[in-house]
Amino acid sequence: MAAKKKKKTKKTSKKPVSVVTGAAGFLGSHLADLLLKKGHRVIGIDNFVTGRVENIDHLAGNGDFRFIQQDVTEFLFLQGDVNHVWHFASPASPIDYAHLPIQTLKVGSLGTHKALGLAKEKGARFFLASTSEIYGDPLIHPQNEDYWGNVSTIGPRGCYDESKRFAEALAMAYHREHKVETRIVRIFNTYGPRMRLKDGRVVPAFVSQALEGKPITVFGDGSQTRSFCYCSDLIDGIYRLMMSDYDLPVNIGNPNEMTILEFAQEIIRATSSKSRIIRKPLPTDDPKQRKPDITRAKSILKWRPKVKLADGLERTIDYFKRRIES
Repeated sequence: MAAKKKKKTKKTSKKPVSVVTGAAGFLGSHLADLLLKKGHRVIGIDNFVTGRVENIDHLAGNGDFRFIQQDVTEFLFLQGDVNHVWHFASPASPIDYAHLPIQTLKVGSLGTHKALGLAKEKGARFFLASTSEIYGDPLIHPQNEDYWGNVSTIGPRGCYDESKRFAEALAMAYHREHKVETRIVRIFNTYGPRMRLKDGRVVPAFVSQALEGKPITVFGDGSQTRSFCYCSDLIDGIYRLMMSDYDLPVNIGNPNEMTILEFAQEIIRATSSKSRIIRKPLPTDDPKQRKPDITRAKSILKWRPKVKLADGLERTIDYFKRRIES
């Protein structure tokens, strides 16, 4: 009698599960897109204080995306496995954290605590979206990850700067005490579609003013410097860091530095605007220089920005044109 052949069973690979706080924000929504593209199931969390429904509208009906409207400073309870927790929730523009100083401090402290608690409970890897603002108004240039910063704890920007500095310290405490795998990125100026027109950051401010024919407002004499990284480059670097074995902070940004006055002139050219440039007093504690040293990212992550400023601005300006016209 012939032996019965065993039925072949189809192998199925379980998709990794990623929780993204701040998923309806500018960067959180772009991260959700990348994770879905890479085969993750994504659970997005946002309370829409600064995030927007339209940033994730296109994910409606996607079986791998689930959205929870919740304040992350409250207890995060999720059933099932979680492999990665990406903590992006926070106001991120000077206008936002000037209006929401206490909420900014709470999401950086209590929100980070709750997100780390979820990662600890699930045995998940934790990612913190920190910021170049932890360097304050820097005394070294460019800024590398070993620099401790020059921050005013009591100044108007202190609520954001110190919330992120505390978040980094808390993440490292969980890493050392509870053995949570943590990853920390320090994000430098980033731009692209899904930024809010009136969020106060320099790119949407200059672009919206230029498109509407309004004067472009430069604070101070315009000699302060910034460097601008397109969102797809940043998200690529963030993903590489999360999937790496490196547990100390890493700068991600574009090191091509320019003055704010030069950037205003670039926006006028890119939009073919007739806007003129006007000047107003420099805000308190506004950093005079901002340029990342990305040696660590290039060495450890094999990452460097690819999108040229002209190309990134073209995509961003097209997005803002549609927003203004709609």
